[in-house]
Amino acid sequence: MSVYLADSKRYEGTMEYQRCGKSGLKLPRISLGLWHNFGSVDDFENQKKMIFKAFDLGITHFDLANNYGPEPGSAEENFGRIINQELKSYRDEIIVSTKAGYGMWPGPYGDFGSRKYLIASLNQSLKRMNLEYVDIFYHHRPDPETPLEETMSAVSDSIKCGKALYAGISNYHAEDTKKAAALLKANGTPLLINQFRYNMFDRWSEEDGLLDALDEVGAGSITFSPLAQGILSTKYFNGIPENSRATRGVFLKKEFITEEKISKAKKLNEMALDRGQSLSQMALAWNLRKNRVTSVLIGAHNPEQIEENVKTVQKLNFTDSELNEIEAILK
Repeated sequence: MSVYLADSKRYEGTMEYQRCGKSGLKLPRISLGLWHNFGSVDDFENQKKMIFKAFDLGITHFDLANNYGPEPGSAEENFGRIINQELKSYRDEIIVSTKAGYGMWPGPYGDFGSRKYLIASLNQSLKRMNLEYVDIFYHHRPDPETPLEETMSAVSDSIKCGKALYAGISNYHAEDTKKAAALLKANGTPLLINQFRYNMFDRWSEEDGLLDALDEVGAGSITFSPLAQGILSTKYFNGIPENSRATRGVFLKKEFITEEKISKAKKLNEMALDRGQSLSQMALAWNLRKNRVTSVLIGAHNPEQIEENVKTVQKLNFTDSELNEIEAILK
């Protein structure tokens, strides 16, 4: 069995790294999310190839959650096998993040944000991945019933006992972000990052003032679904392909893929080609424009897709006229 050796020039390529908020941690502008295609039903050899390709291209950050699967926990188990069998000598070069907040086991303690759930979940995640610690531990979503003080103290205490290095939150709006950051700071563990959905068709965070709130508290940001689950690519230009995410109708439903969105995507595609990029690359670059977002999460089906998306970093800048043209198309 061949042993993986990382590309010796992995930090000499086009990947850029940006400091996350006011912390000492730098994240790659492109990070790899293991939400899809790394679970119990997916080809393990392909998973390995994607992880290796990402690392060889300078992607140092791999993002998971306790419930990623589709069998909850299976993405962590698979990633754990890969990092322990093939990447163990590179562990100190790698950022591993995981989350807790969605349903994992039956009964009143298997969901949301209680101290009981969060600490148990992190212990389970570490066991699944066979790791001593994760680099970032996120609370995955706000809990309307548990006091925020309890949730944030559980995250903070997980860091103080060495099971995680940094505190994160996900899907938190601006006001709750500021409250969470204040509670974490009072506990001596600053908020590192907020992970939230953001793309050209989903801009709630702009109206919410989330990035301004993160600047205020000194935290960074990482965005998921930057391609609107494929709508901001050419995948759906000629209908819905068989075996695509939309045919499964779980996270992306067919009714979300409207004629209006596809029409806009086609106009954006013309603009991207004029810039010398694919539509996907331009959509990723748009997320990272003006350096307000620290990193953007990509998903992938194969190594070639990762390689194509990493090329985004070669052209992140937009002229004012290009940004105005994008706004005109989106309106």
